[in-house]
Amino acid sequence: MDFSLELSPDLIAVFLTLFVLELVLGVDNVIFISILSSRLPVAQQARARNLGLTLAMLMRVLLVFFAGWIITLTEPIVTLGELEFSVKDFILIVGGLFLVYKAVHEIHQKLEGAEEHHGPGEKVATATFGSVLVQILLLDLVFSLDSVITAVGMTSNMIVIIAAVVLSFGIMLFASRFIFAFVNAHPTVKMLALSFLLLIGVFLIAEGFHIKIDKALIYGPMAFAIFVEGLNLAAAARKRRRDAARSSGPVRLRPTYPAIDESVAVRAATSTDPGAGSVGLSGRPVAGTDAGGPDDRHGLG
Repeated sequence: MDFSLELSPDLIAVFLTLFVLELVLGVDNVIFISILSSRLPVAQQARARNLGLTLAMLMRVLLVFFAGWIITLTEPIVTLGELEFSVKDFILIVGGLFLVYKAVHEIHQKLEGAEEHHGPGEKVATATFGSVLVQILLLDLVFSLDSVITAVGMTSNMIVIIAAVVLSFGIMLFASRFIFAFVNAHPTVKMLALSFLLLIGVFLIAEGFHIKIDKALIYGPMAFAIFVEGLNLAAAARKRRRDAARSSGPVRLRPTYPAIDESVAVRAATSTDPGAGSVGLSGRPVAGTDAGGPDDRHGLG
């Protein structure tokens, strides 16, 4: 492996390509880690996310140093008819099956609401920190293996590969909290992410059986689905804003009465002519209706 660093347009292009590749795989990792860590108690979720991503980065860097050994994992060790399987193929098949199982299980949990309880009045059963971390590392191994083999096939410069890995994971580590909050705050986004993981699992199984599928056929529909979901979220947010504005709008006054000529009423009320129809108040007290009783009352009192 090469540890020299001589900047050239080709080397910069390789670095940018690896950086984008690591970001894409890093988003897959963050989504998977977010879904798994959401089953932990709230106090442990941030720790699981950060530790999972950090271990994933260290694992990928470590595998880069063993790139020469990693390449030997592509040599066939088992032959079944016309199919030849290497260690890499078995890792991809097992990892893909595990990803399909986890995605289907989580989709079932979300749709059926099958939250497990230990008993009446007890807390909902949650996964343990150790089990979640083991699952994260297993999937990180699958993603890392494919990523390292691709990286080594593009360049032998270790500094470029390690720099792309560390920089992309640094960004993912910073963004993981926001991705976690966004995915868990929107059920449709979480379901879409689980569907993506299911699709990636099927892709890994197919690759393990040497069925070549263009990655554009995977990430193209995923990008389109994300675009459509973005439109749905924007429309839902706009509807909420309209409903909020409608419910908290200004007080609307009742319609005013139509204009009428009040001069006749004013003249009748202010005229001193006895036949003008003015109303006056009498100075005499008003007698109560219970006159003669013990509590006779006179006047208005």
